[in-house]
Amino acid sequence: MRLRALLDTDALGLRLLGGQGELDRTVRGVMTTDLRDPSRYLSGGELVLTGLAWRRGAADSEPFVRILAGAGVTALAAGEAELGAIPDDLVTACAKHRLPLFAVVESVAFATITEHVVRQVSGERAGDLAAVVDRHRRMMTSGPAGGGPDVVLDLLGSDLDLRAWVLSPAGRLIAGSHLAETGLPAGVRAALAGEHLAAVRAGRRGPYRVAVGPATYSLFPVRSGGRGTAGAPDVRETVLSEWLLAVEADAGDWPAERLELLEGVTQLIAVERDRRDAARTVRRRLAQEVLELVQTGAAPAEIAARLRVAAPVLLPGLGAAPHWQVVVARVEWDEARGGPGGTSAEAGGGRRTEGPAGGPAGGPAGGPAGGPAAQALLEEILVDPLSPGSEPSDRIAVAHTGDEAVALVPLPAVSSEHDGSETGLLADAILEAVRDPLSAGLDSDGRLTLGVSAAVHSAEGLRGALEEARHARRVAAARPGRVCAAGHQELASHVLLLPFVPDDVRRAFTARLLDPLRDYDRRHRAELVPTLEAFLDCDGSWTRCAARLHLHVNTLRYRVGRIEQLTGRDLSRLEDKLDFFLALRMS
Repeated sequence: MRLRALLDTDALGLRLLGGQGELDRTVRGVMTTDLRDPSRYLSGGELVLTGLAWRRGAADSEPFVRILAGAGVTALAAGEAELGAIPDDLVTACAKHRLPLFAVVESVAFATITEHVVRQVSGERAGDLAAVVDRHRRMMTSGPAGGGPDVVLDLLGSDLDLRAWVLSPAGRLIAGSHLAETGLPAGVRAALAGEHLAAVRAGRRGPYRVAVGPATYSLFPVRSGGRGTAGAPDVRETVLSEWLLAVEADAGDWPAERLELLEGVTQLIAVERDRRDAARTVRRRLAQEVLELVQTGAAPAEIAARLRVAAPVLLPGLGAAPHWQVVVARVEWDEARGGPGGTSAEAGGGRRTEGPAGGPAGGPAGGPAGGPAAQALLEEILVDPLSPGSEPSDRIAVAHTGDEAVALVPLPAVSSEHDGSETGLLADAILEAVRDPLSAGLDSDGRLTLGVSAAVHSAEGLRGALEEARHARRVAAARPGRVCAAGHQELASHVLLLPFVPDDVRRAFTARLLDPLRDYDRRHRAELVPTLEAFLDCDGSWTRCAARLHLHVNTLRYRVGRIEQLTGRDLSRLEDKLDFFLALRMS
């Protein structure tokens, strides 16, 4: 379609500010962005919509317009809601680069313009899907009458005979067509999400062709230019938060027109994603307020008041005050691929050095801030699919600061017994289904660590729960692997202290106690170290240890005596037993 047609459509509320002689330019797509450099999302021919959040001063307009013109953008449409009027410096920059500029009145939503452009462009390129979209404009509305992405996917099924699903980066099912209601098994969803994330990290251009079992799928990224931080974009900023459209078909056999139509569908789904993100704003703000109160040591009564405000939002219709759990997550990126000054770790998830505040030593220069990514991940993986409401994620409130995200999870009722049984979130269960796909997204330079607190029932307990979750996350961070979690149940043993012992102290301690025994075993094949392990495991019982090792008690006494002689320790003393136990664990 041509720009002139947009200007002639009164419902779009567009007013031309410059580029009168360029109205015959062709529009091939539309993108909404507030990034200062959206070039990675542009392919040319787009109408770019912006709310001007990228503009901090007059000097910002010329670089922004220069990037758009260099990418082959057809025109720019700026909303008046942010500043009230389009600034003159933007008008001047667009005139300089011969980029047509439109003003969008505050009463017209960008989603309305996006829908119109996608429908018109699709109609001009092919009649099949464009006609379907034209008959179902309601899909862009919220609530029961709209249906969101499910309606889009139903149309793909009914008119194009395509089974399709929208998946989160962790493999959670967001939506599926009626034709695909037989379902997509959890294992297949996880595999598709992992393949998608690996392809994005490798820099491949979508759609991605994936074979899982007997079926072939084409994966289309659902990208939204409105998310991300200002400045040059980094794929790591969005790879762990963007949805994907999975179609059970081989798109490699499709003509260019159908590929473009599916790309248009992903744009419509991206609008729905942005709508859901906007709906989470209240929950995020509530979580941020509670977190700030807890961290600044506010009075419990003040925190309780905030919780009373949050409870109806997160658990509508619940009369009694819920219990709460705290989940802390951190996404970190290695220095080797993130640039100088970041954190570094061994391949496969080695130990990292953290700064005084618990963040990565060296600051954010090693990669993008992990807080937004961790926030988006927690909002996806903490979803209870059986929860009531229009959207299962309406119970999740997540705040973020720096590289850390903190989730407040309300629980209607919690039972906790002395035998250790408890309802609520368990660390291992949270990551069980998402570990593989997220590991693909983190690739070889990122880590996700997560800690879960016990449930608390009052404002007084939230500060302790936050510290408990943070400590559990540090325990998880000391373990190998790209995706690790630990829960409050693991904080009741002295063994959790071992990962935090510095390496040089660990080596010196174990060498002093065990090296004499290992040297003796190598020379005499005496098996003193296995004997020591069995003796401690049997709590110092001569009879049980001898029976386990199939030795005579006198032979066992001889070996233990040799251990004491070589090390200068006395295995009848509790302190020496404990030292040997720790040395064996640390080795």
